[in-house]
Amino acid sequence: MNILLWIIQVLLALLFLFSGTMKFLMPVEEMNRQAPVVLPGLFLHFIGVCEILGGVGMILPSLLRIKPGLTPLAAAGLAIITIGATVITAAGGMVVLAIFPFIVCVLSVFVAYGRWRVAPVHPK
Repeated sequence: MNILLWIIQVLLALLFLFSGTMKFLMPVEEMNRQAPVVLPGLFLHFIGVCEILGGVGMILPSLLRIKPGLTPLAAAGLAIITIGATVITAAGGMVVLAIFPFIVCVLSVFVAYGRWRVAPVHPK
């Protein structure tokens, strides 16, 4: 179980680091042109920063064993973000595309629960 959690954590961290960086660096007009629903630029940048921090929080606390309880909190926070992404994508009429953020949400919840209850990482 521990190995499976680490694999999912690394994959989710890479996904959110990439996604967050793109939201933070990409021009707002370009993001809104690709999005099903137009969102304010500051909100998109805020989500980007949250995704970057969540991606870091998904790995570093557990890897370094410094405050490893932050890992399930990061995963839970990213699950909340992906719930929003699922709702916005579905509300924009792209129901089939909403499957991807939903799956990412399920994986984030799996990591949050797994690192909180099933296979927690203990501090040094």
